[in-house]
Amino acid sequence: MPSVQEINDLTTLRHYEAVWGDLLAATPGASFFQSYDWFVCRVTAAAADLKLRVLIVSDDRGLIGILPLIVSKQQRRVGRFRVLGYPLSDWGSLFGPIGPDAEATLAAGLEHVRGTPRDWDVLDLCWVDRDHTDAGLTQRMMARTGLPAREMLHATTAQVELGGDWVQYWASRKSHWRTNVRRSEKRLAAQGTVRHVRFRPGGSACGDDDSRWDLFDTCVELAARSWQADAEKGTTMSHASVTPLLRTIHEAAVRRGAVDLNLLTIDDRPVAFAYNYHYRGYVYGLRMGYDHEACHDGAGSVLLCRTLEDSFRRGDRIYDLGPDYLECKRQWWTRLVPTYRYTHFPWQSPRAQAVRLGRWVSRRVRAVTKDRSIV
Repeated sequence: MPSVQEINDLTTLRHYEAVWGDLLAATPGASFFQSYDWFVCRVTAAAADLKLRVLIVSDDRGLIGILPLIVSKQQRRVGRFRVLGYPLSDWGSLFGPIGPDAEATLAAGLEHVRGTPRDWDVLDLCWVDRDHTDAGLTQRMMARTGLPAREMLHATTAQVELGGDWVQYWASRKSHWRTNVRRSEKRLAAQGTVRHVRFRPGGSACGDDDSRWDLFDTCVELAARSWQADAEKGTTMSHASVTPLLRTIHEAAVRRGAVDLNLLTIDDRPVAFAYNYHYRGYVYGLRMGYDHEACHDGAGSVLLCRTLEDSFRRGDRIYDLGPDYLECKRQWWTRLVPTYRYTHFPWQSPRAQAVRLGRWVSRRVRAVTKDRSIV
C-alpha cells in the first residue's frame, strides 16, 4: 500500500531535489515545467499568495512519484476562494504527476487530499493531456477516490511533430506559405547578412552553464519593441511583472540545460527572438517577438522556420507553439492538442458551489451567444 508524505516548505523539499530529477527523467512526455527548478522559482515568486502541498508517494520499492500541488487564492465575481491544483498557472501547456507510475501517484495523492483537513474550496487539476499521456486517468482517479470531477476543455495548444525529416515537413506546408517565407528571406538578405543564433547550453553537468545574460537582455529589449509591449496586462518578457521571474528561471534553467534561446540578426543587429525551454526533445515556445519595424519583412516567420529546421536536425520530438493565437500558427502546426481541467466542487463548501454556478452561467451565456451568431 503506497504511503504519502506531505511537504509544505521549500527547506524540506530541497532534500528531494535529486530524486525529483530522477523521477522526472522517467515521466512520459515530461517538460521543464514539471521540474524541481520550475516549481521552486514559481512558488518563491508568489510565496505570499500560496501554500505548498507537495505529495511524495512511496511504496515498498521506494519513492514512486510526486504530486506537486499548491493552494492559491483566486478572485472571481462570486468572491475570493482557495484552489488546490498544479503550479503551472498557464505558463506552459501540459502538466501531470511526476514519475513513471502516474496511476499509483494520483491514486495515493488524491486519497491523501480527501483524508486530510480541507484548506481549499475547489480542487482544480488543469492542463491535463487527456487524449495522450493522461489517457483519461485523472478523471477516473478522482472518481475512484471520492472526488468526482467535472471535465471542461481548458485550452488548445498547437504543436509541430518533429518526426521524419525537415524536407518532408516543409513539403507538407502549403505552397503559397513556403513562397511567402522564401520572399521574406530574400527581403531580409537584401538588408545584410542574416544569421540564426541558437543558445542551448548543456548545463552544469556538462560544464556549460554560462547564462549569457547578453542574449537574454537582447530578447527583453526586442520584446519591448514589439507590439505586445503595449498591452496593459501583458506578460511579454519586457513587462515589469514578468522579467524578474523569467530572469530567476533563466539562471536555473541554464544550470539544468533547459534553455533554448533563438535570435535572428541582420549584420549582427537583432530583429526577432524566440525564447523557449526544452526537456528531452520537447521544446516549449515560451515567448516570441520581433522588432515592429521588421515585421513587414517577415522576420518572425523566418526565425521560426530556421528554428524548426534546426530542431529537426537536432532530433527534437515536439515543438509546442503554445495555446492562443492559433490562426497565426496554422501554417506551422501538425496537430492541435486540447487540454482539460478536472474540477471537484465539495457540496459542503458554499464558495465552491458559487464558483460552480458561476461557471455554469458563463457556459450558458457563451452557448446562447454562439447560437445567435449562427442565426
